[in-house]
Amino acid sequence: MVAVVVTGIGLVSALGKNLEDSWQQLIAGQSGIKWHQPFPELEPRPLGMIGKQPAQMRVLTHLVVTSALKDAGLLPPLPDCGVVIGSSRSHQGLWEEMVRRMNRGVGEMPSIFPLCPSLPLPPSLEGWLETLPHMNAIAVARQIGTCGIVLAPMAACATGIWAIAQAADLIQTGQCQRVIAGAVEAPITPLTLTGFQQMGALAKTGAYPFDVRREGLVLGEGAAVFVLESEELAQQRQARVYGQILGFGLTADAYHANTPEPEGRGAIAAVKQCLDRSHISPNEIDYIHAHGTATLLNDRSESQVIQRLFSKSVAVSSTKGATGHTLGASGALGIAFSLMALKNQILPPSVGLTHPEFDLDLVRKARQSQIQRVLCFSFGFGGQNAVIALANEG
Repeated sequence: MVAVVVTGIGLVSALGKNLEDSWQQLIAGQSGIKWHQPFPELEPRPLGMIGKQPAQMRVLTHLVVTSALKDAGLLPPLPDCGVVIGSSRSHQGLWEEMVRRMNRGVGEMPSIFPLCPSLPLPPSLEGWLETLPHMNAIAVARQIGTCGIVLAPMAACATGIWAIAQAADLIQTGQCQRVIAGAVEAPITPLTLTGFQQMGALAKTGAYPFDVRREGLVLGEGAAVFVLESEELAQQRQARVYGQILGFGLTADAYHANTPEPEGRGAIAAVKQCLDRSHISPNEIDYIHAHGTATLLNDRSESQVIQRLFSKSVAVSSTKGATGHTLGASGALGIAFSLMALKNQILPPSVGLTHPEFDLDLVRKARQSQIQRVLCFSFGFGGQNAVIALANEG
């Protein structure tokens, strides 16, 4: 089978404006979660924001794609490169702003919506089309100058891992030699905040994954994209390699809109599928980057899955206490941090965890460790389960 390797990473999060800064803050046990009030009509709350104002999808995407290409030593145009860029919210913030301005009937629309003052809807379809869910991936294709395959997955919180899995599959099946893939999320919008608040899913004080005092998730902004290449292509151009994509598992619970299936059957099936495709056994896994949302149901369910399939010696952590929950981008950030763990042989901590509830080897402070193989988990609303296996090259 064709080996798929990662040769470039671009990342931005509440921890830092690039991969290295975010990683250093993470292993130092710092958190990017702060109190913010981005909308005057809503109360202040803990959020993982990159700046003082809510981020824009286009800005985040352009930033991480540029960083990933530079990191991989590549320059556009890349006419045959595939693109797999996902998001669970896409340009929702722009749509909400458009509706607010239409309801007020005053002021100008965002620049992406060129309105005639007397009309309630954009007279030009061009501006409106740019905000459709798949157009962020199209924008990346334009940015890198590719005429290759373009995919825009949407699978709730499993989007990031799903995107990398699709990209790896494109290379393994010979459809592409190189793919830029990942996920971008700018979820700090009134509707998203209010929706999660109505569900009772938002934390009131902070994010504490796997902790007895956990109280819910903290929304965060972020993006991570990767340059994936066939091992042969990477060797031909003598590219630096972060690690190898061994395999993945993708399943659905078919159970409930926001509650995990009680027995964890879908999640267990995704893990087993990933291990089978990767040709490895559970006892060969050194570290699990958990979904770890700090919600009551997810952390309990995920812990049960880990306890059922793995020994107590496998190290486990969630980085959402440092970045916030970046929804569709969370799996992509998890992959980036896991690749940095492989590169540096350091286990990243579960920032915010002080009193573990579960009998797992939960990493509370960064520690040196021999790491060869890693699993990343993402379990999204609607029962979307995604697992991916990573390893040191060779």
